[in-house]
Amino acid sequence: MLYLITLSGNMTLVVLIRIDSHLHMPIYFFICNLYFLYFWYTSVYTPKILAICVSDDKCISLAGYRAQLFFCCAVTYTECCLLAAMAYDRLVAICKPLVYSSTMSSSLCTGLVAGSYIRGFLNSIAHIANTFRLSFCGKNIIDHFCDAPPLIKMSCTDTQVCEKVLLGVVGFMVLSSILTILISYFNVLLAILRIQTASGMYKAFSTCASRVISVTLFYGSLLIMYSRPSSTYSPRKDKVAALFYTVVNPVLNPVLKPVLNPLIYSLRNKDVQEAFWKAM
Repeated sequence: MLYLITLSGNMTLVVLIRIDSHLHMPIYFFICNLYFLYFWYTSVYTPKILAICVSDDKCISLAGYRAQLFFCCAVTYTECCLLAAMAYDRLVAICKPLVYSSTMSSSLCTGLVAGSYIRGFLNSIAHIANTFRLSFCGKNIIDHFCDAPPLIKMSCTDTQVCEKVLLGVVGFMVLSSILTILISYFNVLLAILRIQTASGMYKAFSTCASRVISVTLFYGSLLIMYSRPSSTYSPRKDKVAALFYTVVNPVLNPVLKPVLNPLIYSLRNKDVQEAFWKAM
């Protein structure tokens, strides 16, 4: 039921933003693409998990494992870039409102989104190619989700180069996105503090607060899960941790993340509420 709600909820908001002319603004263009990502993100793992739960077949092919990992990485990397683009959009909207329309032109917004997808998929290709160049032998049982660390631990070859390349790819993507977001929201905070009226300050703060919460949760979980030293890796502990953040935390989650992010980003937004009731 949660899976069906996720699919229908995200696609409803995508269609709503596309058909309502009042929502044809840069920020909703970015959010629409986030919903589109969540629609596909929730289908990376959930159907296979549901199939395993209702059948005796607990196996997944190497090709299936590779496909799940590829699309999960592609969507995650693309989201990193989109969150950075959204932070830049808020920076221009609040710090330079008079030139917002001319700066955030449709061509720039389209370029930022297209660049996010291209960068996300290219990084995912590098991620997968680096991981699956290893040789695997011995038992073929992974008591975990489809992720790179447990697969690397199963390899019978030297994995030091693979781990360093993986760290470089993930680290560069995450750190460059985080740096863009931090600089943008720091300048937004300074601009908000300079607003003279309380109502204006509240409006500007409420516009960015939900996005800061979502960004913090997203990158917080990324850093906690993947910045630990390899010596502390424990398959059992990692599986418990992964189960926790895929069931409880709306971050890196193919189910709850797409459900909760529409609540964070849009359902409390007056424009989206009006567009929804108008469409109904």
